[in-house]
Amino acid sequence: MGPEIRVQALFRDRYLGVVRKGHPLDLKQDVTIEQYAAYGHVVAPYGRQTIDSLDAAIALSGLERTTVAVVPSFPAALAVARASDLVALLPASFVNTQPAAAVSVYAFELPVATEGFTVSQMWHPRLENDPVHRWLRQLVLRMCRQQVSLGL
Repeated sequence: MGPEIRVQALFRDRYLGVVRKGHPLDLKQDVTIEQYAAYGHVVAPYGRQTIDSLDAAIALSGLERTTVAVVPSFPAALAVARASDLVALLPASFVNTQPAAAVSVYAFELPVATEGFTVSQMWHPRLENDPVHRWLRQLVLRMCRQQVSLGL
């Protein structure tokens, strides 16, 4: 991404731990770092900074998190978590907008503090004044703000 690229922040997000309903961590009020590290994990190759800080915090407790599977996307990580005892690391906005997730998974706050992140849209300056592209950017911004205001 070059310095000329335009960036517009859409919303702030954070990662959650996600397990299938019926998993031993299901419905735990506060998942401890020991409980979190005791299970295998599935991750998508995004949020490397969060993953690294999470692993560092777990290591400070003398524990280690075992990544059993790396999948290409958040939907794939959710599918693996729903079908196994693995713990998925997923953005809250993704989990909260999946209709099937509401009945098939349990999402919980991570047992260590991690940085949130900003979801943004980007475009090249030559598209700045294109009416169709401008319409699309405004639509994306409006939909994201609507979802955030609904608490999703």
